[in-house]
Amino acid sequence: MEKRTLGKTGLSLSIVGFGGFHLIEIGSKEAAYLLNTYLDRGGNYIETAASYGDGNSEQKVGRAVAHRRDDYILATKCEVRDAKGASAIIDRSLKYLKTDHVDVLFMHAVQSKEALDAILAPKGEMEAAEKARKAGKVRFIAISGHGHQPVLQDAVNRYPFDILMTGFNYFDRFNFPDVESKLLPSCLEKGIGVLGMKSVGDGYLYRSWEPAIRYVLSLPIASLVLGMNSREMLEKDLKLAERFKPMSDAEREKLFKKAPELGDYVCRMCGKCHVNGFDPEAIFRLEAMYDRQMDDRRVSDTAQFALRERLRFWFNQKEEAQAAYTATKTKVDPDKDYSSLNKLCPYGIDIERKLKIAHDKLSGDGYIF
Repeated sequence: MEKRTLGKTGLSLSIVGFGGFHLIEIGSKEAAYLLNTYLDRGGNYIETAASYGDGNSEQKVGRAVAHRRDDYILATKCEVRDAKGASAIIDRSLKYLKTDHVDVLFMHAVQSKEALDAILAPKGEMEAAEKARKAGKVRFIAISGHGHQPVLQDAVNRYPFDILMTGFNYFDRFNFPDVESKLLPSCLEKGIGVLGMKSVGDGYLYRSWEPAIRYVLSLPIASLVLGMNSREMLEKDLKLAERFKPMSDAEREKLFKKAPELGDYVCRMCGKCHVNGFDPEAIFRLEAMYDRQMDDRRVSDTAQFALRERLRFWFNQKEEAQAAYTATKTKVDPDKDYSSLNKLCPYGIDIERKLKIAHDKLSGDGYIF
């Protein structure tokens, strides 16, 4: 399996990492089979978290592969924001993982400025992480977060993190475009190692799982963490990694045009509908923050509807989007006909309809689509 260097850490990671969240869903024997098979096939990055089943995942990793500790790079995550509590969690993690150190410790799920401030404050989580690093319990300090994440850019500007992990997928590329266009280049410039997750959008892209994974592996990241919680899933992911070839520009554009999850509703942020100072894309960026452009006001089959309803507010940014829409000068006039913009969209989006739906979601003024 191909390996890539993780930023300035110098660590060499297999392009596919083993994500430990889904270990809480399976038994210890099956977890041991999956983890050891992954290592036997050339994988070398295993990641878990103290919060995954309140230590359940960490214990399964420790029982399964602690005897092979030299064969893998080990990461865990802490989500306790005070130094005393974080120190206790770090020690518990080492006990559960049956090791005297982890290679990577993540400040986990940093979703807000308030969380980042707490981490970096005196007697905050970072104090515990740095103390653990000095004691040899931790080699590198990292940060993770999801969704629309200006806070992650703030984080790497305020502290010299070794590693950053966030979500990358071809669907959310058009919902949170700054992650790829700004945050990723900023990290690479600073020498911060970048890890990817959420390549299949928490299951939303299941119909296109192979191009979804190829898309993310084609980005300049060190490794993509996948949740491989069955033998079939493990085998598919390993085979894809073993024969991986980067996507060409033509393949990417074909995916953007043909992917069923994007369809004729999700704005591709190409800018071709800007007319006379009116920017529909600015509206659609706020709709993306609101619900990831998932609710297209069309009837879908039961499974698709249930999955969409579970995931569209996954990042809890609805109120932030509505507040931003209230503050912006670019708004939709619900009485205006925008249908002349439809012919400008190369992806066949009914911009008139989509603008009215976005206004319904964002305005909160009683307009009903």
